[in-house]
Amino acid sequence: MTSAETQLRLVARWDLDKTYLRTEFDTARDLIRTAVERPDRKRSVPGAAALLRELSATGAHIHILSGSPRQMRSRLEEKLLIDRVRWNELTLKPNLSNFARLRFRAMRDQLGYKLPTLLTARARDQRLHPSSDTAELLVGDDAEADAFVYSLFADICAGRVTRSELVRILERGRLYADQAERALTAVDDLVRAPVVRRILIHLDKQSPPSRFDLYGARVVPFYNYFQAALVLGEDGLLPVDGILRIAADLVREHRFDADALARSYAELIRRGHAQGSLVSELCAAQEELRASGRSTAPEELTRLTSGLSDVVGSTAMGTPSAPALDYLALAEKHRAGKNRRSRLH
Repeated sequence: MTSAETQLRLVARWDLDKTYLRTEFDTARDLIRTAVERPDRKRSVPGAAALLRELSATGAHIHILSGSPRQMRSRLEEKLLIDRVRWNELTLKPNLSNFARLRFRAMRDQLGYKLPTLLTARARDQRLHPSSDTAELLVGDDAEADAFVYSLFADICAGRVTRSELVRILERGRLYADQAERALTAVDDLVRAPVVRRILIHLDKQSPPSRFDLYGARVVPFYNYFQAALVLGEDGLLPVDGILRIAADLVREHRFDADALARSYAELIRRGHAQGSLVSELCAAQEELRASGRSTAPEELTRLTSGLSDVVGSTAMGTPSAPALDYLALAEKHRAGKNRRSRLH
């Protein structure tokens, strides 16, 4: 087997709303405004486009999986092009079809939409790349059920949730028959393996990170995309120069404070989601960039890397829990989107 065949293949499955786009869905007026808003007026979450660009540069397969309606495809594609983001797949929700069929639960529900889509995509990828060593990265937000759906997907892939258990979970989640059939058909085609490396949850609603403790260390709630990049860097999925470019984007384009970014690394360590192992590499990479004149924000990034040395070394590492998840209870909690963090009724 050649080295190319054994090289790790990264698949990044990425939500859009509140993870990449600063979207408001709290009222009906918000929904209408979002649907008609020009692509150049849509606002990105700071650092999200930069991280997507860096992941794409590593050769990662980018699958954007969004709850936005299919009718927004052209606007969303134009926005991604404006931000210089390349993607391999863009899956949007068939809400017009759901409305026409009076499937109102499906318009709000994430389990019946995202889980069959994830399982079908994973089964297809296994058929297309049977010899690849694959890692999956899942990125979502704290407004809906992403941590639950992504964790369930991960444990199904790993063989920790049996088919019969999944049937009960889907029944408890009140999926429509065709949604459940699609999920179970994909499961029957899966080669079980622990492929999900990391689940990143953007704290758009500023939820306390402790809200996600029940999901264990695999799920990492993050406040900014420098934190997300650091986690991926420690996982070996992102090079340190890419992390520095994301930091430069946050500082230069979005006015983030370099010292605050340094402290956010320490905050990850305190929660047990990082070890602080990248400090010396980041410092060395920034010094090389500064000396060569290739750093896009030399003063700010030098302050950042200096701050990392100060705050990370004095931070004690926490220990995330490793629970056994009760997916039946979680399905009941999130069924038909009833636990969605929104004022929309």
